[in-house]
Amino acid sequence: MKWKLTLFFLFCLTIVRSQPNLVKYVNTLQGTNSSFELTRGNTYPTTALPFGMHTWTAQTGKNGDGWKYQYKKNTIRGFQQAHQCSSWTNDYAVFSFMPVTGNLVVNEDARATSFKHDNEKAGPDYYRVQLDNGITTEITPVERGAHLRFSFPKKQNSYLVLDGYTKMSMVKIIPAERKIIGYVNNGHYRTDNFRNYFVAVFDKPFKAWGTWENRKNTMQPDTLTAEGEGKGAYIQFKAGETVQVKVASSYISTEQAELNLQTELGSFKSFDDTRKAANTAWNKYLSKIVVEGDSEADKATFYSCFFRASLFSRQFFEYDKDGKPYYFSPYDGKIHYGYLYTDTGFWDTFRAQFPLNTILHPTMHGRYMQALLDAYDQCGWLPAWSFPGEGGSMIGNHAISLLTDAWVKGIRTFDAQKALYAYLHEATNKGPWGPANGRHGWKEYFQLGYVPYPEYGEATAKTLEYAYDDFCGYQLAKEVNAPFYKDIFGRQVYNYRNVFDSSTGFMRGRNRKGEWLPKFDATEWGGPYTEGCAWHWLWSVFHDVEGLIGLVGGDDKFVAKLDSVFTMPNTFKVGTYGYAIHEMTEMAMANMGQYAHGNQPIQHMVYLYNYAGAPWKAQYHAREIMKKLYNATENGYPGDEDQGQTSSWYVLSALGFYSVCPGTDEYVIGSPLFKKVTITLENGKQFVIKANGNSDKNVYIQNASLNGSVYDKNFIRHSDIVNGGVLEFNMGDRPQTGRGTTPADRPFSLSVK
Repeated sequence: MKWKLTLFFLFCLTIVRSQPNLVKYVNTLQGTNSSFELTRGNTYPTTALPFGMHTWTAQTGKNGDGWKYQYKKNTIRGFQQAHQCSSWTNDYAVFSFMPVTGNLVVNEDARATSFKHDNEKAGPDYYRVQLDNGITTEITPVERGAHLRFSFPKKQNSYLVLDGYTKMSMVKIIPAERKIIGYVNNGHYRTDNFRNYFVAVFDKPFKAWGTWENRKNTMQPDTLTAEGEGKGAYIQFKAGETVQVKVASSYISTEQAELNLQTELGSFKSFDDTRKAANTAWNKYLSKIVVEGDSEADKATFYSCFFRASLFSRQFFEYDKDGKPYYFSPYDGKIHYGYLYTDTGFWDTFRAQFPLNTILHPTMHGRYMQALLDAYDQCGWLPAWSFPGEGGSMIGNHAISLLTDAWVKGIRTFDAQKALYAYLHEATNKGPWGPANGRHGWKEYFQLGYVPYPEYGEATAKTLEYAYDDFCGYQLAKEVNAPFYKDIFGRQVYNYRNVFDSSTGFMRGRNRKGEWLPKFDATEWGGPYTEGCAWHWLWSVFHDVEGLIGLVGGDDKFVAKLDSVFTMPNTFKVGTYGYAIHEMTEMAMANMGQYAHGNQPIQHMVYLYNYAGAPWKAQYHAREIMKKLYNATENGYPGDEDQGQTSSWYVLSALGFYSVCPGTDEYVIGSPLFKKVTITLENGKQFVIKANGNSDKNVYIQNASLNGSVYDKNFIRHSDIVNGGVLEFNMGDRPQTGRGTTPADRPFSLSVK
C-alpha cells in the first residue's frame, strides 16, 4: 500500500512540475511609460484572463483620459474595469472603485493617493499595490469580472467609493445583501441603449452608505439609489477592515450579470482561491508556447509580449442559464445568439495578431469569422475597427484579409460566398463612419486604378491597401470557384503599380490627371501616406513582392533599397501633420535610419530580403529589432502596442517566422530567438523549433531540416505547423549565402505563376 501511495505522490509531483511557472515572466507594466508625445506601448497594467470580456487596471489618469495609467505618475485615483485597446480612442463600459481612509472624499483629484512602484506587483493573474496611506488593493480576474480585496490600516476609517465615470450611470445599494448593482453606458461607437450592468457583492457588512455625482462632487448620505450623469456610490465598513468584493458585469441585463458572477466567481470562497485559479489558467495558456534558452530577459520579453497578444480581440458574448452563447449587439442594439468579439482595429492586427490566432486558436478564430458576417447582417458593413461597435478608423478593408487567411488555412466556419458579397459591397461604397468603413475614392480607384491625391487624403496608402485587400478577395473567390468575384477583384490586384514612380523609386501621390505630386521628399510624412512617409510605404505590396522587385529594378537594386532604409539618416519632415507626431519621434529615437517599427506599415519589411535572394539579411535585422526595440520593462515597446499587433510581431519573429502576406498559407522565415520552442497545438500535436548553437552572435541559419529532410525554403506552410513536427536549424555567426537563394526557395508572389 505504501509503495502505491509513493507512486501516486510522485505522479502528482510530476504533473505539477510539468506545468512550468511562466506567469512569473510576465510584467504587465511593459509599455506603460507612455504619453501623448512619446509612446513606449500605450499600455496599462492589465489584469485579465485570455481574451476576457472585461479587464481591470489601476488608474492614474483622469476619468476619460486615454492615458489611464502612466508609469511616471505617482498617484492612483481608482481601480477600474477597463476595455481600452488604444489610448487614442479612449475606453468604454468603465466604472471604478477607490478605497479611502481618514475623511471621506469622492472627488477624483482629492481622493488620488500617492504610491511607489516598489510597492506594486503587476501580473496577468494578480495585481497588488500598497498606497502610501497604508491601504492595500489586490485584484485577480475572471473572464467577466474580478475578485478584489481592500485592506485598510488598523483603527482607521474604511470607505470605498464607486465612480460612474464619464456619462450616464445608475447605482443601487442593497445593504441587507451587502451588494451594489447598477450600470454605466460610457464610450464611443455604441448604440443608444448600450449599458454595462454590474453587480458587486461584498463579504463584510456596510456601516454607512450614500450616493454622489462626479460633476460637482456632491454627496447624498443615506441615499440608496441614483441615476444620471456620473452617478456613483460610497460605502463605509468598520475601521481597519479587510474587505473582499466579487464583481461581474453584463451587456445584457442585471440578471445576466448576477448569473455571470455566480458562474465565474460562485465557486471561489476566498480571494486567494480566485487568484490560484487565475494563475493556473494563465500558466496553462502560456504553456501553449514553451521557450528554452539561456536568457531570462528574453523569456520575460517573450511572455510579456505573448500576454499582450492574448488580450485582443475581446469576448463580447455571455452564456445564458443553459450555457448557450449570446450577446448584446453594439451594431443594432439587439440580443443575438452566437459569438461576438470586439476591441481591435484590423489595420493593425490583420498583419500578425490574427495569423498567430490561426495557429494557436483555430476554434476561436472560426467563431470570429462567422461573427464578422453576423456584424455585417446587423449593421450593413464588415467591421474594420470595433470598439465595441464600428468606428471605421484607419484605412483599408481588412476584414477580407481575416476571412481569406482563415479559409486558406482550413478554418472554414463561414459562408465564403456571403463573405465575398459583403466585401464587394465594402469595396464599392463609402459608409457613414470613418475611412475604413467602405472606401474613400472607390469610384476613382475602380476607374483610374488608384486613389487620387489631394482629392482624397492618404490616397497612396489607400491604393496600396485596397490592392492587397482585392488580392484577398481574388484569392478567396479562386478558392471557392466564384468567377464573378474573381474577375472583379482580379483586375485590381496590380493597382499598386499605378502609384509607383520609376524616376524616384518610390510610391507617390498623383492627382486625377495622373500627375505626380510636386516637390517630392521621401522623408516627408502625411499627405498621400498614412502615419509614415515614402520610405515606409514603398514595401506595402504584401501579395506581390516579386512584382515590386521588378518595379525597383531587380534583386540587387531591391536589396540595396532595403539596406538603405537602415543607412539613411533618421530625419523626417512633418509634412501635412504640421508637427512631430509621436511616431516620428519614436523612429528618430530608435536610431535605425528610416526604419519605423513603432508603426505597422513597415513591420514586415525586413522579411522581404527572403524574396530577393538575401535571406541572411532578414535573419540579421529581425534579431536586431528584437534585441534593440523590445524589452519587458515600462519602456518595452518602440511605439503603440496596438491591440496585440506589435507584441504578435515579436512572438512570431521569436519563433523564427512572420506572416508577410495573410491570405496565403505561408510564413516567411527569419531567425529564431530561442534554442528550442515547443508549440502545443489545439489538435494535441506539437510543433518543435530547434536552433542548435543559437546565441546573440549566432543569428544566421547555416542549414535547416523539416521533419528530418533538408529544408532550404525561406517560408514554412501553415499545414507544416499545425500537423506537428520538427523544424531544426543550425545557427552560426556568419551568413550562409548559398542557402535559400533559388527562385524555388522564395515565398509566394502573385507575379510568379
